[in-house]
Amino acid sequence: MTDLVLVRHGETVWHAENRYAGLSDVELTPRGHDQAALLAEWAATAGLSAVWASTLSRARITATAAAAKAGVPLQVDARLVELDFGEGDGLTSKEMAERFPEARAAFEADPAAHPLPGGEDPYAAAGRFTDALHDIAARCDGRVLVVAHTTAIRLALCRLIGVPLGEYRRLFPRLDNCALTELRVGAGRAAMLQYNSPIGAVR
Repeated sequence: MTDLVLVRHGETVWHAENRYAGLSDVELTPRGHDQAALLAEWAATAGLSAVWASTLSRARITATAAAAKAGVPLQVDARLVELDFGEGDGLTSKEMAERFPEARAAFEADPAAHPLPGGEDPYAAAGRFTDALHDIAARCDGRVLVVAHTTAIRLALCRLIGVPLGEYRRLFPRLDNCALTELRVGAGRAAMLQYNSPIGAVR
């Protein structure tokens, strides 16, 4: 059995306006760096055997200090990147509703069946992300930190616990920056140990 601790990267400069950050390489805010430092303090005593991250810089930077504190090398996997939001990347929900109202309404009704215009198929994204998690679990024993992205993580959770992907926004309405979501993975099955648990307060 392997316990995978899935963590969304620290806060970015698009956070305040809730802009959709897909494959754009968005910088962390000072608060995001503080959150990463707090995650690193948690990692120092969490008994981690490995630390993995998405190749996007906001995830890699968040994970770097945690890997150092845990005394393990940081490893990256491109399959852990965020869902590509296509024409929605960098926009707010309101801006999307103004630019492509029908597509945005269809997305809100079923985000898995109706990705944003030009965006990645959420079923394919869930597949690549869960494939990466299963490979990590097969390679690593014990407890592993995986720093990635909110939508990709929520899609993977639906896939792993066996609920429709179109429910990810309703079932998991929020995933806070640097909060802990932990899964126990083994024999092709997964159990959720905790979801969106805070590691401490960042002022």
